[in-house]
Amino acid sequence: MNRRGDSGEMAGKSYPEVSEEYKAAVAKAKRKLRGLIAEKNCAPLMLRIAWHSAGTYDVSTKTGGPFGTMKYPEELAHAANSGLDIAVRLLEPIKEQFPILSYADFYQLAGVVAVEITGGPEIPFHPGREDKPQPPEEGRLPDATKGSDHLRQVFGVQMGLSDQDIVALSGGHTLGRCHKERSGFEGAWTANPLIFDNSYFKELLSGEKEGLLQLPSDKTLLDDPVFRPLVEKYAADEDAFFADYAESHLKLSELGFGITA
Repeated sequence: MNRRGDSGEMAGKSYPEVSEEYKAAVAKAKRKLRGLIAEKNCAPLMLRIAWHSAGTYDVSTKTGGPFGTMKYPEELAHAANSGLDIAVRLLEPIKEQFPILSYADFYQLAGVVAVEITGGPEIPFHPGREDKPQPPEEGRLPDATKGSDHLRQVFGVQMGLSDQDIVALSGGHTLGRCHKERSGFEGAWTANPLIFDNSYFKELLSGEKEGLLQLPSDKTLLDDPVFRPLVEKYAADEDAFFADYAESHLKLSELGFGITA
């Protein structure tokens, strides 16, 4: 995977320059986030707030995206964000220690740390996102009850991501569980929902098991002729999954951010 060079470019993207003071605050905040996530076992929640913040981006209108709006009550009230008020509340005491940081950067940094601290890949982080004052409209996040056409509409047409991104990001379900009062579903996808590995794909291929969850949006990965070979690849090769996941997570976290050269 191409990494950002000294010029501030990565894979054809350039990023705004931030001060040394800002960079130091990012490093300190990252350490504080590691402590919070380890203490509270809240990695899945932190990954969810990062994803749900970023996943509202619309390439056609250039609205929504990872720009700190999740702190607003209007966005927290969206049905898909049920329970994320807990994430906002847990993060706020740390955020208050770093007023120089944007909420946009801070929420995405929490997602990066959540993956790393649970054994997942290291994801590059580029600071410089600015907070936006207006939350996106409701209804932009994926619906777990729908199939591959819906996933391509949301991830592909709306966000501008690829089929590979869809499958790799689905592997993030290796962390966490569904709560009936929040989503209507109950249960974890894997036996170890606080460990980031490739077991989501292994469980998907092995079929339904009592006590483990498979959503319609998970099962559709097996039925689609493009998605299924990627599921099989990631189940067989965790390194390949980690490499592709890191790339896809980076893309998701930077929707609408940076300038494509």
